[in-house]
Amino acid sequence: LGCSECGEAVVVDPSRDVARYAEAAAAEGMRIAAVTETHIHADFVSGSRALAARTGARLYLSAEGGPEWSYGFAAEAGATLLRDGEVVRVGGVRLDVLHTPGHTPEHLSFLVTDAAAADRPIAALTGDFVFVGDVGRPDLLERAAGVAGTMVEGARALFRSLARFRGQPDWLQVWPGHGAGSACGKGLSAIPHSTVGYERLFNWAFAINDEDEFVAAVLAGQPEPPRYFARMKRVNRDGPPLLDGFPDPPRIPATELRGRLAGGAWVADLRDTQPFAAGHVPGTLNVPLNRSFPTWAGSLLPYDRDLYLVVPPGQVAEAMRDLALIGLDRVAGWFDAAEVAASGQAAERVPHVGVDEVRTAVEAGTVGVVDVRAESEWEAGHVPGAVHIPLGALDERLADVPRDRPLVLHCQGGARSAMAAALLQARGFRDVSNLAGGFRAWQEAGLPVEAPEPEGIPA
Repeated sequence: LGCSECGEAVVVDPSRDVARYAEAAAAEGMRIAAVTETHIHADFVSGSRALAARTGARLYLSAEGGPEWSYGFAAEAGATLLRDGEVVRVGGVRLDVLHTPGHTPEHLSFLVTDAAAADRPIAALTGDFVFVGDVGRPDLLERAAGVAGTMVEGARALFRSLARFRGQPDWLQVWPGHGAGSACGKGLSAIPHSTVGYERLFNWAFAINDEDEFVAAVLAGQPEPPRYFARMKRVNRDGPPLLDGFPDPPRIPATELRGRLAGGAWVADLRDTQPFAAGHVPGTLNVPLNRSFPTWAGSLLPYDRDLYLVVPPGQVAEAMRDLALIGLDRVAGWFDAAEVAASGQAAERVPHVGVDEVRTAVEAGTVGVVDVRAESEWEAGHVPGAVHIPLGALDERLADVPRDRPLVLHCQGGARSAMAAALLQARGFRDVSNLAGGFRAWQEAGLPVEAPEPEGIPA
């Protein structure tokens, strides 16, 4: 947000790709004078500290939420701490600070006023507090970061924050931090922004006036948080490492790939699941470079080990950026995917089997079925007799994977289970197949489905 008269701007919730903010400001003839964020993020490495250091901007961070979950690097970074009711000014841009706990204890929202033209705010930067059609989940501190006993307390705080926010005028625009596809809520709309009046009419959370009913509703059906969220919370609380641009690892000859694997290296093949299934180097993992890449890279790859990538040359920069945005900085090198394919090393495959063949094998007891979907998907219905191990937990639950028979893995459509099959192959499981079309194909074929008895909602 910039003030054209004074030539200064403020950036809210930047990612680690700080160059793009500096470039955007320069293109508008502005200087970034202030950087802030709504809360300690879980889904990406914050760029606030890095952007302030790069531009000389003043860094503003929340002082709310108590000492148990506060910014550990604020003093070292020279940050100005913000509390409810305070104001940040950058030229004619005014940000009024609202403490809106619930998603996290320290969460802030900012009322944005164009003070040169108006005396009332035009919009609220709500971060992970209010989305279009949903509200921020209050369970992440407990479910992702392991801070026990915080999700019900967070849900009650979120209810009180919403009660306060209801008093804003109908015309106030809502500019949230996320849209559809984010794991920071359960029903986010693809519409990028809204108004308070619209949310009062159509956001489920604004329709519930009883606190206990709201707590039960907001905690029910939340998706499992990606496994890297816990690390992101602590990195962003304690202070992200500063990068001088994104890493540029060396290209390594394909002839060295098997040797690296034999030495215990982690190698991720970033091709799509279909070409990977048709032929890959034994021991490599499959993490396709697509929209879900950060989620699965952060969940399946280690943060404390050197990584190697199998990737087309034209996608190296994209992969390095995406990995850096979630703090996976230890990429030691990359192999050209085409060169690897031409080297004759890609001898392992992931067979696909159809639902009829799997049903026959299940009825005969000759295969083990492993369902790698999320908990909510499993509870909605699953293949009878299947073992449930979500993909993100598979590597640490290998002891729960049947070893006395061939395995068929499945997810909802086949993409996650393809990655799971590759992981099991890399861990020494030899007879592994992927269910073509996943559980969706199983259902469409009218085959038997089991569902567990529903459990009570925590109070």
